[in-house]
Amino acid sequence: MSQESLPGSVRLRLAVPMVGRDPEEDHRAATPLELFFDLIFVVAVAFASERLHHSLVVDEVVDGVIALILVFFAIWWAWVNFTWFSSAYDTDDVTYRIFVFVTMTGALILAAGVPRAFDERDFDVATLGYVVMRLALVTQWIRVAMTDTQRRVTARRFAVGVAACQVGWVAALLLPGDWWVAAFVVLAPAELLVPAWAESASRTTWHEGHIAERYGLFMIIVLGESVLAASLAIRSATEGDGLIGELIPIIVGGLLALFSMWWIYFDRPEERLLASERGVFIWSYAHLFVFGSVATFGTGLAASIDGATGHSELGQTATGLAVGIPVVIYLLSLYAVYVRPGDSLLRRFGIPVTAMLILLTSFTTQPVLLTGLLLTALVVAKEIERIRGEGLAPNQRDSVEPGKLPS
Repeated sequence: MSQESLPGSVRLRLAVPMVGRDPEEDHRAATPLELFFDLIFVVAVAFASERLHHSLVVDEVVDGVIALILVFFAIWWAWVNFTWFSSAYDTDDVTYRIFVFVTMTGALILAAGVPRAFDERDFDVATLGYVVMRLALVTQWIRVAMTDTQRRVTARRFAVGVAACQVGWVAALLLPGDWWVAAFVVLAPAELLVPAWAESASRTTWHEGHIAERYGLFMIIVLGESVLAASLAIRSATEGDGLIGELIPIIVGGLLALFSMWWIYFDRPEERLLASERGVFIWSYAHLFVFGSVATFGTGLAASIDGATGHSELGQTATGLAVGIPVVIYLLSLYAVYVRPGDSLLRRFGIPVTAMLILLTSFTTQPVLLTGLLLTALVVAKEIERIRGEGLAPNQRDSVEPGKLPS
């Protein structure tokens, strides 16, 4: 039986023209390959979170944060680039799948290099993994340039820009270790500018609903890492010390905070921002801070548990800040993206006031519990506003439209 006669679900070709998928396609959802891809990145995020946790409990905060920024940017940016590419050009042929597997292999190499990046400031292995991921994407863009005549210039710009950045990262390996931060300051913005430069020629055919779903799935990944980090720390702390009484406020506050962060994130209006060319880049790039802060919050929870059980060298205030600062960054990142001048008072001032109060809780004896309670209060206030808005006449809802902004 020829391949053409097989049902569509089992038909697979070696290579098909990459001409862009329909951006208005109905019922577009994440594919099994994309979910498998995300699973690989779970490993990388977990390694980064675990090493930051170790840096916190031994009071090497500055070094740990710098290493996290370098590593998490590589993880996030490689994931972002694949996500947008697959939204526009997922042909699901043999060649496409092979290069996705190569990208996944690069992610595993990067993950393997995370401990050395944190402990020895040796970024060789992590950089190798990152470059493997990025060059696999360059090959995919070359395929697009060969077949998608309408967006050939865009594809060429992506291929040239990404490849040039990888030359820079490889060259940075020749620099002394102390120069890595300087190299990052130059090369990371260059990476971020490539999509804006390429898409200015012509916009690729990514799918708004698909992109929103993919970012939501990555949010679940980083929330899951926070849950895992906290649960592992709870288990190790309670196995022999019997200090569950000291841990109850941290456990309750941590759960309240995680549930509230989920609630706030998944109650937001992507359609307005994804419909705007400028808004797309702001929305996407702001997620570096959203995702990074959520992942870092988990390490703060773990450090708080270690502090309560006497397994940390970090002081009480510093431990509180390890919880408070990530939540503040998370809230302000969402605020900067979603809140508009014409929104209600709660939406305009609820997040800044909550963020300020959460920062102040870092200097108390129960920062995790108070942070969880404040976030819960924010969600409750938001839902009360939603209910009140639903009771208004349609022409009265413009200023109190429910469920549209994280407040």
